[in-house]
Amino acid sequence: MIELSGIRKAFNQGRENEFWALNGIDLSIQSQQVTVFFGPSGSGKTTLLTVMGCLARPTTGRVRLEDRDISGLPERFLAQIRRRTFGFIFQQFNLIRGLSAIDNIMLPAYPLGGAWRALQERAESLLDSLKLGHRRAARVEWLSGGEQQRVAIARALINDPKVLIADEPTANLDTALSKEFLGILETLAGQGRTILLTSHDPLVVESSVVQRVVMLRDGRIVGDR
Repeated sequence: MIELSGIRKAFNQGRENEFWALNGIDLSIQSQQVTVFFGPSGSGKTTLLTVMGCLARPTTGRVRLEDRDISGLPERFLAQIRRRTFGFIFQQFNLIRGLSAIDNIMLPAYPLGGAWRALQERAESLLDSLKLGHRRAARVEWLSGGEQQRVAIARALINDPKVLIADEPTANLDTALSKEFLGILETLAGQGRTILLTSHDPLVVESSVVQRVVMLRDGRIVGDR
C-alpha cells in the first residue's frame, strides 16, 4: 500500500546544524497490517511517520501510495490525500481547548463538505463506540487523559481513513489506559484498517495485535520482524 524508496530527510539543510533524520529508508507497508516503528529517541520514528502520512516531504527518495508516486505532488493535492486516506493520533493529542469533544471530532471533516447532520451523527456514533457518548458536550480540557485520547481516536476516524497513524500513543498513559488503547487498536485492526505506530513502550511492541515491528536507529532500519 505504501512504498518508500531511498528516503532521506534533512533538517536545516546547508546550515551548520544540518541534521539527517532519515538516512536511506527502503520500506514496503502492506494494507490491513499493524506495524510498529520501534527505536530510541532521535532514531527517526516520528519523521518517518510524517513522510508516510504526507505531512512532510522527503529530501530525496520516492513515496508511492497505492501504486501512485506522490513524492512531487503540489501541497493542495497532498492535503486532499491526507484528509481522505490518513487519520492521525498525535502524542499530545492536539485537541482544541475551549471546544467540546464532539466539535473536536467533527473538525477534520468540514473541508470535505457533506451534510452537517450526517457528520454529527457519525461523530456521535464514534463517541458511543468508544464509550464516551456521555462526554460529547464536555470541553476537552475537562476530560481525563484516557478520555482525551479516545476523542483523538474518534477525530482520526471521522473521515473513515484507510490508514491510521499514531505517534507514541501510550507515552502519556499509565499501564491500565495503555491496555485500554490496545483493546481499541485491536477492534480497529479487525475492521481492516492499516495501522502505523511509533513506540518505545514494550507493552505496545509485544502486543498480540502488532503484526510487524520495524526497528530504527540513527535514521536507518536496523531490524524488521
